[in-house]
Amino acid sequence: MTKILGISAYYHDSSATLIDNGEIILAAQEERFTRIKHDSSFPKNAIEFILNEKNINLNEINYIVFYDKPFLKLERILETYIASVPKGFLSFYKFMPLWIKEKIFQKNVLINEFNKHYKVNIEPKKIYFSEHHYSHAASAFYPSPFDEAIILTLDGVGEWATTAIGIGKKNSVKIIKEIHFPHSIGLLYSSFTYYLGFKVNSGEYKVMGLAPYGEAKYKNLILEKILDLKEDGSFRMDMNYFNYVSGLTMVNKKFCRLFDNPIRNENEKITQFHMDIAASIQKVIEEIILKIASYANKNYNINNLCLAGGVALNCVANSKILKKNL
Repeated sequence: MTKILGISAYYHDSSATLIDNGEIILAAQEERFTRIKHDSSFPKNAIEFILNEKNINLNEINYIVFYDKPFLKLERILETYIASVPKGFLSFYKFMPLWIKEKIFQKNVLINEFNKHYKVNIEPKKIYFSEHHYSHAASAFYPSPFDEAIILTLDGVGEWATTAIGIGKKNSVKIIKEIHFPHSIGLLYSSFTYYLGFKVNSGEYKVMGLAPYGEAKYKNLILEKILDLKEDGSFRMDMNYFNYVSGLTMVNKKFCRLFDNPIRNENEKITQFHMDIAASIQKVIEEIILKIASYANKNYNINNLCLAGGVALNCVANSKILKKNL
């Protein structure tokens, strides 16, 4: 019997999962214990809950698996900063020391956390790291009722990938196509979340909720100016409108000039303009996702579909896929 403890931490919504002999036994989210929304800290309470609930100790765990590969993510961050020199110096100076400390020594960080909270020395060879989009794909496909499925993973960014098409067959998952950072459906949607005055990585649902109150007046403008969308769902963004690659904000002045309005303050009244912006980006996201799903359906001859990643939480877009029977 193989017991695996899965861990997600240090970004948002930390959690832990226990898998025993291929079966998900128990999962818990750290914010449920700390009452801190989207808690990103090491999930010590979630892990303790799992161990106590199932009456096991950490020495019985065969493997501990972290949800992404720190070295690949660090590689992407370093290459991005180097490519934008000297523009990104302030961001580099602010965040790089912490990134290097955490990512280069991620395994040691985890070992120290286990030692601090549970007084147990975890053997380094027990700790493994999975690629971010493989983690997403596995989370959707393996619990599904399908022996075979197309898997779409859509989010902000993992190591390099932001959008991926994979194939799941029985006990294997293979990623076959990817779109890489900085071009990202998730970061595009988060940029509009930021522009509308909501918090990135937590306020995206507010944009989706605001969209039905507006008209998609700016959809064509988005597609003409800042997004080059192809029929197969692949896309490229004009990064001249965005600041998240090397800056401290999501969008810049050029983005604001395009829509002839400044970034909304979080306490500022929501106007019809904001509702129309929300409706516009929602329609753009739906079109991207439908094109990708349609392409995958036509080209891989598999009727089952699994969705994963933050963008896959857009239930309105999901309903459109369902209605089109993709």
